[in-house]
Amino acid sequence: MAGNYTLITCHRDELIKQAVDKLQKSTGSGCAIEKADVTSIRSGEPIVVGSIQTMMRQSRLEKFPPNFFQTIIVDEGHHALSESWQRVLNYFPQAKIVAFTATPDRGDRKNLGKYFDALAYEYSLRQAITDGWLCRIVAKTHPLKIDLSGVRITSGDYNEGDLGNALDPYLPRIAEAIPEDRKTLIFTPLCITAKKLQAILCEQGRRAYYASGEDRSQIADWEKDGKGAIMLNSQLFNEGYDHSSIDCVVVLRATKSRPYFAQMIGRGTRIWPGKDNLLILDFLWQTTKHDLCHPCNLIAESPEVAEKMQKRQEESDGPMDLEDLETSAKRDVIREREEALARELRSQRHKESRLIDPLSYAVMIKNEGLADYEPVFAWEEQAPSPNQLQLIKRFGINPVKVKSKGHAKYLLDSIIGRSRKKLATPGQTRTLNDAGYWTTDMTKTRANELLTELSSNYWRIKF
Repeated sequence: MAGNYTLITCHRDELIKQAVDKLQKSTGSGCAIEKADVTSIRSGEPIVVGSIQTMMRQSRLEKFPPNFFQTIIVDEGHHALSESWQRVLNYFPQAKIVAFTATPDRGDRKNLGKYFDALAYEYSLRQAITDGWLCRIVAKTHPLKIDLSGVRITSGDYNEGDLGNALDPYLPRIAEAIPEDRKTLIFTPLCITAKKLQAILCEQGRRAYYASGEDRSQIADWEKDGKGAIMLNSQLFNEGYDHSSIDCVVVLRATKSRPYFAQMIGRGTRIWPGKDNLLILDFLWQTTKHDLCHPCNLIAESPEVAEKMQKRQEESDGPMDLEDLETSAKRDVIREREEALARELRSQRHKESRLIDPLSYAVMIKNEGLADYEPVFAWEEQAPSPNQLQLIKRFGINPVKVKSKGHAKYLLDSIIGRSRKKLATPGQTRTLNDAGYWTTDMTKTRANELLTELSSNYWRIKF
């Protein structure tokens, strides 16, 4: 029975139906379903969309030869390391595994890197917005201060029960803050919190709906409703739910997890006729734990950029476009790095060593990826090889400051890539930066000309 079959694994019934519908519409390929009492055996369809809860059962797995699937696609790929997914993946050892996820952060990537061999393609949320595939995101900080100082951390995140209790006194004022001209999806820590907020909203004359894993009776009515309709839920819609007209998301389930936060916000990022942007209503969460996820963490490439974005957002009276915030914050971070680099270079001018710090070199050539590098895959975390370190030192970079094999590869790829473009070498870059020149896109030829001029002028810049 082995052949060219593909398995797509999903973890919710809604996602199975959604995957089948979209595959058939976009490719015309036939799909079979593997879940509960429905089986793909002997269907002959090349693509099987399977429920992970069904596929993980040994009795269901044994219906397939271990070489049946040539390719396995993991939807919501950040779940791939869980026991249920691993049981399925390990049963088909010859299959090529491909995972897709819209919410990887550095921590997730690092974990996934212990199983997967390579990052095939990355398309950031910011780029998707810029390219017009997702709508713009604006964030508005509401001045309501919600005290979370008494909320415990359980299994690495804010305790849901404590969160629900902490939110109770603020629910009437939260209800008043919900916009009346948008279709709003609200995430709460507990189902009881969602029901309480729904009751308050209804008392205020608002059209508020509620849904949970046990009660989905109001979903269809909410989806048919228009602007001003509000849906309250607790962890039901955080993954994969597709209702494109949502243009406001309120996350009352405070979290430290960027992937989890991004999943919730992602329910409102789809394009829809007449939809100009997605509004995220963000409250002033008061907490002694400084790792609460905010809207700025969605597109910021580093914590320092996110911190600057958050400060500007909180100082603003109205909604702020996250792209604009990120651009200005990044500019400030780069300027501060350049100023720090200039101070460092001045302090090292009279030192004997002319080897360049890798971070300083990254800032000199304005390579943000190199400056912010973190290892992802297991091989990247290994120690640099002697050959890598020797070559790095030959290029004039301090090998002692190289963190890992992946860091060394990234650094060497950057140097060699610049060499192929005939851009200034690390040594030229260092010397010219010492003299006050910025050499990001300077060619080797132009660098040589400047170095010759400087040498003939006793290393003083000619004005």
